[in-house]
Amino acid sequence: MDKRPIGVFDSGLGGLSCVKEIMKIMPNEDVIYFGDTGRVPYGTRSRETIIKYVRQDIRFLEGFDIKAIIIACGTASSAALPWIADENDTKIMGVVEPAAKAAVSATKNKKIGVLGTGATVKYGKYASNIKALCPDAEIVQKACPLFVPLVENGYTDSDVARLIAAEYLEDMKKKSVDTLILGCTHYPLLKKVIGDIMGKDVTLIDSGAMAASAAYEFLKQESLLNESGENGKYRYFVSDSVEDFSALGGMFLDRPIKESVEKIDIEGF
Repeated sequence: MDKRPIGVFDSGLGGLSCVKEIMKIMPNEDVIYFGDTGRVPYGTRSRETIIKYVRQDIRFLEGFDIKAIIIACGTASSAALPWIADENDTKIMGVVEPAAKAAVSATKNKKIGVLGTGATVKYGKYASNIKALCPDAEIVQKACPLFVPLVENGYTDSDVARLIAAEYLEDMKKKSVDTLILGCTHYPLLKKVIGDIMGKDVTLIDSGAMAASAAYEFLKQESLLNESGENGKYRYFVSDSVEDFSALGGMFLDRPIKESVEKIDIEGF
C-alpha cells in the first residue's frame, strides 16, 4: 500500500474529467491537480514549447512526493510524453495509449475516428498507437479548435455547439466510423452533442477516463494503491485565476470544488 498522492496535470480544466474518474474508481487516493490556465491552450504551441511546459508541470508536481503522474492532456501526451518519459524516476502516463487500446477493443468495422487539438492531430500519436495494435485500421482524424472555448464558456449543450460539432463530425459520419476517441479531456463535456450527431451505434472513448483506468491497473499491479479506507483528499493549483477555475471546475467534476485552489508561478519550476 502507498498513501502518496497521484499527480494530474493539464493545460487547463479538461484534466478534471480524468480526476472525476479517479474519484470514482480510486476513492481512497489523494490527488494533486495542476491546471496551467495561464498558458492554455497547449494545442497551438510548438513542440519545443509544449515540452518546456510539460517539464515545468512535472517538476512542480514532483515536489509533493507523488507516486505517479497522469498527463491528462491529449496535446501534451502526443507532443511531449514520447520525448520526456524516460527523464524522470516517477511513473508518467498519458491519455493516448489507453484510449487507443480501448478504441481498438471497441471497434467492429476497424474504422476509428480521433477528435483532438491541432497539435494532437499533427503529431498523430493516437493514429500510430492504433496502427501498432490494428495495422489495417482506417483512421479519420479531425482537429476541433472551437471545442475547448465552447466547453470553458459553458456552451456544452447549445445550438452553437451542435452546429460546430456537426461540421467537425461530417467526415466521420461519411466514412462510417464506429468508434470515436475524444482525444482532448475537455471533449467529454460535449459527449451528449457528439453522441446525438454520431448516433447510438458509435462508441465514444473518453481519453481521460481511460487514462484513470490505466493508472488504476498500474498502481494495483505495483501494489501502490491506497487501501487505507479513508476518503481521498484533493488539492488544486493553477497558474492563473483561482476564481475562474473554482467556478468552472465543478462542471468537469460533476461536483462543486469545495477545496482550496492555489495560484502558483509555474515559470519558477
